[in-house]
Amino acid sequence: MDTSGFQALRGLDRDLARSLWQQIRDLWTHASTALEGNTLTLGETRFVIEEGLTVSGKPLKDHQEVMGHARAIDLLSAGLADEVTESHLFDLHRAVQSEFVADIHKPYGAWKLEPNGTYAVTADGRQLYIEYAAPQDVPALMAEWLAELNRLRATRLGETAALVAYARLHLGFVHVHPFWDGNGRLARLLSNLPLLCSGHLPVVIDVRDRKEYLDILAGYEQATGRLTNTTGVWPARASGTAFQAFCGRSYRTIRHLIEQARCQQAERSRVGRSETNDG
Repeated sequence: MDTSGFQALRGLDRDLARSLWQQIRDLWTHASTALEGNTLTLGETRFVIEEGLTVSGKPLKDHQEVMGHARAIDLLSAGLADEVTESHLFDLHRAVQSEFVADIHKPYGAWKLEPNGTYAVTADGRQLYIEYAAPQDVPALMAEWLAELNRLRATRLGETAALVAYARLHLGFVHVHPFWDGNGRLARLLSNLPLLCSGHLPVVIDVRDRKEYLDILAGYEQATGRLTNTTGVWPARASGTAFQAFCGRSYRTIRHLIEQARCQQAERSRVGRSETNDG
């Protein structure tokens, strides 16, 4: 991938910039798939992506998920200059899906055909079922979501504004839940487009924060209620403040990797100057 457009990579030698992007790609893939139950470690994820080989004792599904997510990052990165269409979403869905089931009710690269939802427990211990948007409402809701995605990706955003955009898009996507599976991985991929298009590196949600992440999403969905064509993707009563703060905290990992790379660059430059002076 051409990394020259990323502000965080400017001033880094080509090999350091490439290495930092690979670190982030591997971490992004590992974290996003691990949030869905993938058992490959970060080191194993890197091995599978770089070598194209399997890890003994690990499920084939886990390898397919990792390769599919890495392929989706490539697809996303290759199209940064292009408007995102429904067809692009379907291509990404086919990339991340590893469970191939011959079932007309579980389409690949198409909107869901059956209702879906999630079971959650509230902060006060109540059990509830959160129902996502009905299949018949998905096309209109996702047309609204895509319009907002393209508006935000076409706007030059500072880091803080880009993180707010990520949170807004992520919340909207998972609340609609337009596919029968793969919604979380796609939300964590696509919602990063405003950051990438503005020259920032992506948000990566650590698997160790999984419970907090899911609790915040469930709380938002419970408070907002089921989405319909009437409510739209972001009802007026919706508040993404808690998730925005969570995304800001999650971004510290990326900042740390950037700082590491800059320290390596500074040390390399210092040694180079020293050798020049000695010569």
